[in-house]
Amino acid sequence: MSFGEHIDALRPHLMRGAGAILLLAVAAFCCKELLVDRVLCGPLRPDFPTNRLLAWLGEISGVDGLSVRSGDFQLINTSVAGQFNLHLAVSLATACAVGFPYLLWELWRFVRPALTAREARACRRFVGYVSAGFFVGLAFGYLLIAPLSIAFLTQYNVSGQIANLIDVHSYLSTVLNVSLACALVFQLPLLVYFLTRAGILTPDLLRRYRKHAIVALAILAAIITPPDAFSMVLVLLPLYGLYEASIRIAQKVERQE
Repeated sequence: MSFGEHIDALRPHLMRGAGAILLLAVAAFCCKELLVDRVLCGPLRPDFPTNRLLAWLGEISGVDGLSVRSGDFQLINTSVAGQFNLHLAVSLATACAVGFPYLLWELWRFVRPALTAREARACRRFVGYVSAGFFVGLAFGYLLIAPLSIAFLTQYNVSGQIANLIDVHSYLSTVLNVSLACALVFQLPLLVYFLTRAGILTPDLLRRYRKHAIVALAILAAIITPPDAFSMVLVLLPLYGLYEASIRIAQKVERQE
């Protein structure tokens, strides 16, 4: 097939994917109270499940400031169409997250005819694995990393003369960026799987650089969490678990080959 013929074959998949995202966005637009008040603003509330858990852990560990104190700052809108644009952005982000497996499935349907039977068997669970990692990472970022980041960034005070009046779009960007970053990090085992099948990575290589990986993961955990050891460990343990899982996956792939 020529390049133009490939584009023609891809077009219906893109159209179906865009149509699905549009329908999901319209449905999400109609759920304003649930998405904005409950989901988007959830990490702000002291009764958010993660904040309650972190507050309890803070009490028994003696670490202060783990939970969000909603009275310390206020979300504001600074533009005429700001709240409407926020509503659209939240609806679109929700549609993309919910429709992610379907978009992957359409991509798989486009690529499948070009694969050999062996390649197709090796990748037959591609959509399920990628979607599972995406949603687990998204939940990890939203339920743990976002509350920790918000707790630290909104409670940090460089001067008593400065009040925190936070633009709602800045808050939205923080929550989305943190959640999506974790969703991408949780694709590490799948990436290791394909790199191992390609002969680029081996279990021995991953074991040899385990200490380096721990240091890198600790630095990453320190960057995305408040500056205390307790919060860093909360994030580091799942990330290290992903690395160990990647080693097990590489071992399994190597045995199969």
